Amino acid sequence: MTDTPPKRVLCIEDEAEMIDLIRLILGRRGFEVKGANGGLEGLEMIRKEKPDLILLDLMMPDMGGWEVYQQMKADEATRDIPVIVVTAKAQSIDKVLGLHIAKVDDYIAKPFSPQELLASIDTVLGKKAA
Repeated sequence: MTDTPPKRVLCIEDEAEMIDLIRLILGRRGFEVKGANGGLEGLEMIRKEKPDLILLDLMMPDMGGWEVYQQMKADEATRDIPVIVVTAKAQSIDKVLGLHIAKVDDYIAKPFSPQELLASIDTVLGKKAA
């Protein structure tokens, strides 16, 4: 069999319902989705799992998304994993700062549609494959 293994997505998010929703949307497309409850657990899982893609919430109580992002980018083993920031903090200034200064791969505002999420993932993973 020449089936490629499913792409592994790590969703770092402090709301379990959001992780379930993302798992449902992406599961239908054949992605393997793991959830991490908050930034500390997320960082640990990034290092352990080395996912193909990270969906990262910014507003989390234990460790914010930017902190997680900076720590993973400072680590040679995890710095090349693409990151899509998923956040309710959707002011345009944040989007500009996030995409340009931190070089996140994409940015989705909550609430988002399944199509938006899938389009963003296709774009980001497509860029990586190219």
